[in-house]
Amino acid sequence: MLWFQGNSIQFAKYSFRLFLRNLSASRTILPVLTLFTKDPCPLCDEAKEVLEPYKNRFILQEVDITLPENSVWYERYKFDIPVFHLNGEFLMMHRVNISKLEKQLQKLEQQGTGG
Repeated sequence: MLWFQGNSIQFAKYSFRLFLRNLSASRTILPVLTLFTKDPCPLCDEAKEVLEPYKNRFILQEVDITLPENSVWYERYKFDIPVFHLNGEFLMMHRVNISKLEKQLQKLEQQGTGG
């Protein structure tokens, strides 16, 4: 019972290719934006609000610098939080610089990978 003929087969192939493309796009690895923070940190809370519209473009990882296992980060950033790293590299501190963040995210997206 083969009822696909001519254009119907072409349409089915095209639809399947679109499905595969979307599937592979959904597997794209998002970059990791690390927020070095502590509690309380009003500037960190403000920064997270500013980042809200971008949350689908990265994975936000928060690091509490006051925890014993993060003492290296505490010594480095105790007077500078919030501090942000993108994929392990310093990006910005004190306040969110949207243009800098946007530029780096676009660069990673053009490379086709977050990592």
